[in-house]
Amino acid sequence: MRKFVVFLMLLAAVPAAAQFDRWFEPRTMRLDYYHTGNHGQEIWSFGELIEEPHWGGSRTHLIDTFGYGNYFLKVFEASSHRLIYSRGFSTLFFEWRTTREADTVTRTFPESVVFPYPKVPVDVEIHQRTWEGSWKKVFTYHVDTANYFVRRELRMEYPVFDIWISGDPSEKVDIVILPDGYTEEEMDRFVADCWQFEKNFFTYSPYKEHKFDFNLRAVLAPSAASGTDIPKEGKWVPTILGTSYYTLDSERYLMTPDYHRVRDLAANAPYDQIYILVNSGKYGGGAIYNFYNVAVNGNVSSAKILVHEFGHGFAGLGDEYGPDETYGEFYNTKVEPWEPNLTTLVHFERKWKDMVADTIPVPTPDIPKYYGVVGVFEGGGYMHKGMYRPMHDCLMNTFRGESFCPVCQRAIVRMIDFYCR
Repeated sequence: MRKFVVFLMLLAAVPAAAQFDRWFEPRTMRLDYYHTGNHGQEIWSFGELIEEPHWGGSRTHLIDTFGYGNYFLKVFEASSHRLIYSRGFSTLFFEWRTTREADTVTRTFPESVVFPYPKVPVDVEIHQRTWEGSWKKVFTYHVDTANYFVRRELRMEYPVFDIWISGDPSEKVDIVILPDGYTEEEMDRFVADCWQFEKNFFTYSPYKEHKFDFNLRAVLAPSAASGTDIPKEGKWVPTILGTSYYTLDSERYLMTPDYHRVRDLAANAPYDQIYILVNSGKYGGGAIYNFYNVAVNGNVSSAKILVHEFGHGFAGLGDEYGPDETYGEFYNTKVEPWEPNLTTLVHFERKWKDMVADTIPVPTPDIPKYYGVVGVFEGGGYMHKGMYRPMHDCLMNTFRGESFCPVCQRAIVRMIDFYCR
């Protein structure tokens, strides 16, 4: 019986795999663009098309079924307008435009989207989630791979080494680790930190139970100097990716605005997720859904930072803690947030209602009696009121505990299955 079920699963996968071969080559088309604006307006402008040598994504799950992210990429066959690829994502620009600076300043952020390399001309669309929760089309571009302006060389070519390889990239979650702030003399330290990354990553559930669903590779790319920027201390370090603390004027938020350069370096390997490992002992990190993830190598909380940030970047999990001075109005409490571990109770049936026992009150009092159960606890998404999280505590809230809550674990496993099954 089991063999028969496996046979049916394989049979069901054939049309999707055949679809990939019909429309795509197993390498990447990257579309770079620039995102300019402020709190009240936005401009999207085309940059360039780049062919990259690897495709690390699934060849069967071409259409996004989650609907996560503040933006959504759609790729259509141009002649028929048939949807052949889609993915949700978010950006640093989206977060910046919720800050006070965006009320008075206009800025430009480099961004990009990637998709399998098309065999036929395609039309690319980017849709933006509105404050009311609907989608609006904000960018379109026609892509013809015969265009001789498609850039075809690697702009940052460096050696790649394998940390943990469990199978073909099309059937695994592929993470590429990029160094920032490691000099040539510190490359041995970066290699050792990558082995520690592997150990730390697979210590936590559900990653340890799914170790054979992941591939980990790293790019050996040195920086001119050691460390990273700390603007408030007047420390500016020439690093290969330009990471910095005080991103969006939040001390522990450690990111880089130079997304095109991040993509250039990541292109050396097949990847689904980019992880930037920063050579610093100061607490910090960050991640944005289907954008990139960042953690430091030398902090006592490095392991928990690593998996917390990957929860954002990979599974679309939201922060479960309360107010953060970085942001203004980040969520509209009149609509359901897209993150799987946050709810406004507007459409709770779409979230984790099925995991809440009938004996648990909704909302759930945040008292010791309910600390160990899945419920609906008020406070999360940088808000005290109107936003709810699944448990009293979780690695997406504080680092006092050692695990993700069941709701977050389920969301992570569902994303792993999307890439690997």
